[in-house]
Amino acid sequence: MDEPATSTAPPAVETPARRPLPTGRVRIGVVGAGNVADLNVAGYLDHPRCDVVAVCDVDAELAGAAARRWDVAKVYADFDDLLDDDDVDAVEVLTPTHLHHAHVLAALRAGKHVSVQKPLANSVPEARELARVAAESGLVLRVSECFRHYPPLERARELVEGGAIGRVVGVRIKTVVGQTDSAFQAGLRLEGYGWRLDGRSPGGHLFDDMAHKYAMALWLPGLDVVSVQAVVRRRDLYFEPCVALFEYEDPDVLGVMDVHFAPGMWLRSKYYGADELFEVQGDEGVLWVTRATGELLDVPPVVLYQGRDNVCRTVAEADVESDWGEGFRRSSAHFVDALLDGTEPAMTAGEAVRALQLCFAVYQASATRLPVDPRSISGPVTAEGWPEP
Repeated sequence: MDEPATSTAPPAVETPARRPLPTGRVRIGVVGAGNVADLNVAGYLDHPRCDVVAVCDVDAELAGAAARRWDVAKVYADFDDLLDDDDVDAVEVLTPTHLHHAHVLAALRAGKHVSVQKPLANSVPEARELARVAAESGLVLRVSECFRHYPPLERARELVEGGAIGRVVGVRIKTVVGQTDSAFQAGLRLEGYGWRLDGRSPGGHLFDDMAHKYAMALWLPGLDVVSVQAVVRRRDLYFEPCVALFEYEDPDVLGVMDVHFAPGMWLRSKYYGADELFEVQGDEGVLWVTRATGELLDVPPVVLYQGRDNVCRTVAEADVESDWGEGFRRSSAHFVDALLDGTEPAMTAGEAVRALQLCFAVYQASATRLPVDPRSISGPVTAEGWPEP
């Protein structure tokens, strides 16, 4: 394994007091009304201390339709006009990833708190700049990571932290992408995905969707990854089958991530034709989260096996809410509560930078066939064979 890399993070800055909200409520402006907008906005619409006051999209038809669905009076085609609106306290940035840096930076400079979709930016330097500007301005910048708020994964984290499986020794995350006949997937606007297939993105599926799973690989055990080995393949324009091995900062903990594309396999899903399985192995038990995006298995969403002191038992938690959309709703509600209660939101910009470094380490390890320390990733990385920006 490579020697641990020296951190290239910028020096810490003194954090000013958080800017207060003038009305005791959160007034949200939504930037981007595309495919994932309804999932992200539902939690704001349902929150008793939040008002969605404006929507902005360069596509006037999209923006107007969203405003009617959400009963929002103000519609903007120009992002600067929304930022000039004093009735907007915070923005939810739902634009394509290559626009995140410019949009988040502009919102912070306009004095708005920001929630932005994962990944935070297209490169580590861009992401770090956003984290620094937010810290220096007394504004909240959080990355909207729905998997952090998906109830089965929240429950898994609680069980791990509570010692239910003893000391963590392993993590395994499986993703499969297949087919589904869900109304959600059938209703997606295909033109909203073009930017994911060219140089406007530094990679395909492993950069876009797998950002969720990189975040979970760090969050579930509560440990940083210090070395990555990986093999990445390419299927068509977007999908990237992959197997990766993670060595954690605790040398007794290993992780495995595998990603497969199964175009002939149909999955039960209300959302995308995909699903995930999560396993956390302890020295006294093992924990499974058996679903996320889809409903691949006819088993409870959380299953715990404990084998302690010659006593073995299995606990299946079937009553945990497992609708994938609940993660989005809870994520939005969490942002509102963090702003009003003065607490730190999940996930922070710093956590998002580490997840981005892990993503790029997978690409780099596959390209070089050598172990890569994610902490050494300090510049932009493009997937091997991917179009240049």
